[in-house]
Amino acid sequence: MARYTVAVQKPQEAMQAGGSSFNLAVSDYSYENEALTPIGAEIVELPAETDADFIEMAKDAEAVIARGRMITEEIIAGLKNCKVIGCGSVGTDRVDVEAATRYGIPVTNVPDVFIEEVADHTMALLLGAHRHLYEMRAWIRAGRWAEGHPHMRNFPRLYGQTLGLIAFGNVARAVARRAQAFGLRVIAHDPYVAETEMTTAGVEPVGFNELLERSDFVSNHGPLNEETRSIMGRDQFKAMKPSAMFINAGRGPSQDEDALIEALQQGEIAGAGLDVFETEPADPENPLFQMDNVIVTPHIASATSRMMPETRRRLGQELALVLQGKWPRSAVNPQTLQNSDLYRWQPQPMGRGPNH
Repeated sequence: MARYTVAVQKPQEAMQAGGSSFNLAVSDYSYENEALTPIGAEIVELPAETDADFIEMAKDAEAVIARGRMITEEIIAGLKNCKVIGCGSVGTDRVDVEAATRYGIPVTNVPDVFIEEVADHTMALLLGAHRHLYEMRAWIRAGRWAEGHPHMRNFPRLYGQTLGLIAFGNVARAVARRAQAFGLRVIAHDPYVAETEMTTAGVEPVGFNELLERSDFVSNHGPLNEETRSIMGRDQFKAMKPSAMFINAGRGPSQDEDALIEALQQGEIAGAGLDVFETEPADPENPLFQMDNVIVTPHIASATSRMMPETRRRLGQELALVLQGKWPRSAVNPQTLQNSDLYRWQPQPMGRGPNH
């Protein structure tokens, strides 16, 4: 008999709102079990049809994987023996983290496994939008070859333009390194990061409004919470330069999509590069998908052959740490750790939170 039970929703036929790691359907749990099996933990799939079913099946589990079902406050309240809730992604918006915190349950994530991939994709979106790739492809297909060169002579070169980063976490820092290699000036706004963290990286710290006004490209990299939900709305898009572009490979609900569509249609901003959307899976009729000045991809910024095995391994490692009575490497609600019985084995961090 297993020493610990790790509960997870059995994959459902209908795709749920969320990214690939949330909807992941696997034939085995070999990656997660690399850390879980040695400590006597067993992953059990729950064929729950409703939240009530899930609560009844998971109520005695020591751990829950946030996959395939939103882990709501109601579910959390029904978990009588849960020590940890694990997410195999950077974002934890599929878990009611505030409720988990009230019940003293740490919620773990995977904040540093696919940083380079997302930074690469951010730059791909920026470069594609800047060089009008969709528009140029359409013109070639329409036999308008000769019009491309004169048209592109209306736009400045990338070198010397300004990139504004909303937040300055792991991905934003990786984007900054890439952007500087292209000759971009980089500014950033993040009230939770010391200015010296930015200036050491050659990035100028600025206020949010100043960032919007000065940037030729605004790139969103903040986590999703009440502070950042719809952080880019009508007023923010109006504050940007008419020649500026908005890039988002972070969290979809950080953008007010109606406001973004309106800003693009009215020429308040020049274009966008988007990997995430307010509602996912996105409606194929979304007006953003019909615009030649908007580069879009289906929430795949993190996707490489390395990404899924490593995130699953890390998820298993985090659960195993807590089940063994230790702090996880990354908890998004670290206040649950401070007065817990869990042992702190890491050195004291000098950056932001226990995962930096």
